[in-house]
Amino acid sequence: MPRLTIDTPLGPLSITEQEGMIAAIGWRNCQPDSPTPLLQESAGQITDYFAGTRKSFDLPLNPAGTEFQQRVWKRMSEIPYGETLSYGELAKAIGTSPRPVGTACGRNPIPVIIPCHRVLAADQKIGGYTGGAGIKTKAFLLDLEAGQSAPS
Repeated sequence: MPRLTIDTPLGPLSITEQEGMIAAIGWRNCQPDSPTPLLQESAGQITDYFAGTRKSFDLPLNPAGTEFQQRVWKRMSEIPYGETLSYGELAKAIGTSPRPVGTACGRNPIPVIIPCHRVLAADQKIGGYTGGAGIKTKAFLLDLEAGQSAPS
């Protein structure tokens, strides 16, 4: 699978392409392949996001997961830039309970583009985050979208 790593204000971010779609993003450095046009486009869109000039992504995605996880990720993708939902609100929107929604958020293979960082605890506290430096990464992404982070 073709991969590309880019530098972000949060450290290296690796993008993986599979069958002409983005399959994964990870907070790590990977052994790069020859960058495909899709990987180059993805890198540009993510770079623009961190620069504060992009509020949505226009990329073909193929996150591997269960039917339930796919439903959660689809609904998460509909949360507008700079806005948040609680785990409970997201659960209600898809007809389930908050705990499995939290589990699906933690298994999101395409963070940033599928914005699991926009899902908060009921008291509007950050809760958990499995990517990058955990809660610090989630806080950075939320602050960036609120216009409070100074991208580097």
